[in-house]
Amino acid sequence: MKFVPYEQTRELPNIVVDGSPNAATVLTLTHWPGISQPPQLAHDLSAGMAFRYLDDPPAHTPATAVTNNHFDQDGLVAAFALTRPTAALRHRQLLIDLAAAGDFGTYRDRRAARASMTVSRMAEAGFDDYAEFAARCYAEALPQVLDMLLEGDRFRDLWGDEDAELDRSEHALASGAIRLVEHPELDLAVATAADGWRRSRGHRFGGDEYEGVHPMALNNATACARVLFVHGRRYRYTDRYETWVQYVSRRPPARRDLRPLAEQLTAAEAGTVVWSASPPGALSPTLDHDGESSLDATTVFETLTRHLRTAPPAWDPYAIEGP
Repeated sequence: MKFVPYEQTRELPNIVVDGSPNAATVLTLTHWPGISQPPQLAHDLSAGMAFRYLDDPPAHTPATAVTNNHFDQDGLVAAFALTRPTAALRHRQLLIDLAAAGDFGTYRDRRAARASMTVSRMAEAGFDDYAEFAARCYAEALPQVLDMLLEGDRFRDLWGDEDAELDRSEHALASGAIRLVEHPELDLAVATAADGWRRSRGHRFGGDEYEGVHPMALNNATACARVLFVHGRRYRYTDRYETWVQYVSRRPPARRDLRPLAEQLTAAEAGTVVWSASPPGALSPTLDHDGESSLDATTVFETLTRHLRTAPPAWDPYAIEGP
């Protein structure tokens, strides 16, 4: 099969990987919310679905085009699997690890983590037309996927600085400079950084950033789907991306709308600090604030956990949309 940019497939029979179908799509291999998955192909990652397709493809209308409406690590690996199946199958687990590094901020093999950093750097460039930008990224990245994984030193100028930040964050978690406490009944992990911690950052998806501690270090250290990062009087809560998709290996807790909680915390502040929150449909919703909060960590934790226990669910990725 051949990768064809999304806008060029609207009248061309196609298989969509890790995105939403268009009028000419004959099969969609995506863990995205609300989109029906062939049950025998279901997987936490769209890339995993693509590999299961290679194992046992279901019957569908013929198509020679593979496409996706956005560029990221999971979509890249899924497209690579369908367009270069022989090479992909030889490196299946390493490629799936790359997809997980991009989507879930986890890794097993450091080569996958570094390749994910490389892909993210490729996606940092500005653009006027996103469709053209995504098509250009696929054209550049698809021929280099295995090189990024197997000959990673060639790309050190793209991943070297972030890799050092990942080392620093992992050391902080191992040494106790960042202390992790899990609350399994809420699927919540609280990571508290020591006062002297110099904030770190790392990529998310294609070109996005997460600040405070490198997300791969944190997400490798806990399986909790909800994470609160505490650094002095600065707080950041995150619903991990696993709660946005149709995650199949387990059912993460349903997201709550964090915006009423932001209003409640803003009202509780003694000064002018304002809390803000992403809508529940964001890829990875966050709750944070400007400036330094007047609220202590116990107050923030108790207010947050009360909201998580009592607020109604606000997101259901498993509810399949109609045709």
